Amino acid sequence: MKRLAVLASGRGSNLQALVAAQAEGILGDCAIALVVSNRRTALALDRARAAGLPTAIARLGDFPTRSEWDVALDAILAAHRVDLIACAGFEMILGPRVLAGYPLRIVNVHPSLLPSFGGGLTAQSDALSHGVKITGCTVHFVTAEVDAGPIILQRGVPVFDDDDVATISDRILREEHRALPEAIRLLADDRLVVDGRRVRVLPALDRTRSL
Repeated sequence: MKRLAVLASGRGSNLQALVAAQAEGILGDCAIALVVSNRRTALALDRARAAGLPTAIARLGDFPTRSEWDVALDAILAAHRVDLIACAGFEMILGPRVLAGYPLRIVNVHPSLLPSFGGGLTAQSDALSHGVKITGCTVHFVTAEVDAGPIILQRGVPVFDDDDVATISDRILREEHRALPEAIRLLADDRLVVDGRRVRVLPALDRTRSL
């Protein structure tokens, strides 16, 4: 059973979706082992505690440098014997220590169809202001370049003429709640093969081909 750490900065709705997915057996060979936030008041921590999950706080402001924060976060993950990491609304850029320790084992969910509208916190409003007719969410591997790792899966949603940021955000979020657990299951079940920027999904019966 692979041990998953969920990193979250805010209300933790994607964490809640993962908790529900785990209860339903959707995460496959994976279980949430830790929830980490960079904010002491994050609702995600309350959700984690309510679910009986271990929590930890890693605030950048508690460390003299970003490098020391990176080392501390890596130590927290190691102490909980983490195998996989899901960034679920985590508003921090991971450092080289953590990235090096978990190559192709960290995923992020982003509220746009990357590579469009990446690299920031305004993806939904950017989609509206650009007049796109379809937007959505992307689950991708995390690399040193923000929102630029190999794409695991995407889910699209329509943009209607009367949409505002709130309505389109809610529509995207519903797809995030489906996409992130699906991606975690594929990763935990060793069904993802990365070839450059492309990610191939193996059929469930062909898992041994990824070894």
